[in-house]
Amino acid sequence: MLLFLIPAAALMMLAIQIPAFAEWYAIYPYRILAYWGNFLSSLVPFSIAEALAVLLIPAILIYLVFAFIKVKRANQKRKTAMTYFVIQPLCAVSCLFFLFTITCGINYHRYTFAETSGLSIQPANVEELESLCEKLAADVNALRSQVKTDDTGVMKLDAPGIHTVSRRAQSAMNAAGREYPLLSGNFGGPKPVFFSRVMSACDTTGIFIPFTMEANVNIDIPPYAIPATMCHELAHLNGFMREDEANFIATLACAASDDPDFQYSGKMLSYRYVSNALYGEDPQAAQEIASTLNEGVRLDLQANSAYWKQFEGPLSETATQVNNAYLKANRQEDGIKSYGRIVDLLLAEYRSGKMNG
Repeated sequence: MLLFLIPAAALMMLAIQIPAFAEWYAIYPYRILAYWGNFLSSLVPFSIAEALAVLLIPAILIYLVFAFIKVKRANQKRKTAMTYFVIQPLCAVSCLFFLFTITCGINYHRYTFAETSGLSIQPANVEELESLCEKLAADVNALRSQVKTDDTGVMKLDAPGIHTVSRRAQSAMNAAGREYPLLSGNFGGPKPVFFSRVMSACDTTGIFIPFTMEANVNIDIPPYAIPATMCHELAHLNGFMREDEANFIATLACAASDDPDFQYSGKMLSYRYVSNALYGEDPQAAQEIASTLNEGVRLDLQANSAYWKQFEGPLSETATQVNNAYLKANRQEDGIKSYGRIVDLLLAEYRSGKMNG
């Protein structure tokens, strides 16, 4: 089983050196693998990955106890028994690395979405950034009146259940596929995570699990962010692993949806990233545009800030550093900052005249 490391390493090196191979793999072999893997995992309504994660800790403890007893009883063959119980986890890691490689690792090295969709990435100036920010602020103001609110005036989802929102996310991605064919795919909707509160404590809104081909979503987060998060994770399931691209694809899917909740969620995602980028270049301009946001949008942003503030601490910081290291290990050199590169894609779409709203 340790030999699985050889084809895994070979495939990964081939993808790194030849992006055309990675693109071919993402479009053909991966799509078949993803479709059937997702089809099987979609037969159950709950997250298989989450269930396995819950069982993992007791499984490890049982394995360690079993290994200790076995070694204790081995007597003269104690060294052999210890070697056996060390090699077994290495074999498991070897198999998991191979599975990771064929289910998402290769996809990190495909052509960029900008290249395959015909969007031209160019250096931006502050004037362009300000113009885009103004447009997005106007869009969220207009869309905010179309969504429902709770007793506190904060946006709430207009759906009879989270699984309905999931199906709408699936439809939104298919709608985006009509403009960008690479996004089309008959995948099942993202799954809500039962222990979503734990995900929030780890500063995580969603996660794609390649081993089970599931898009998992934190449903405890502020409602306005859930639709875009679902589309983000579906973008990963579609084979787009870079975080900036998954964010951008989420905005495309939300814009293509006929559901106001999704349209608002996507525009809010875009506005927040562009506003932050503008603030880094011209704080006064960013603040002036922020002052034009209507009361509803401000309530949603304030609720979002208050929600995440309660989870600030060592656990969320550690989780962020782990995510940062994972992204860098997969050649996203900016780590967690790569999420912010969505602004380059949004500007490219804005220049092309394709931006909806």
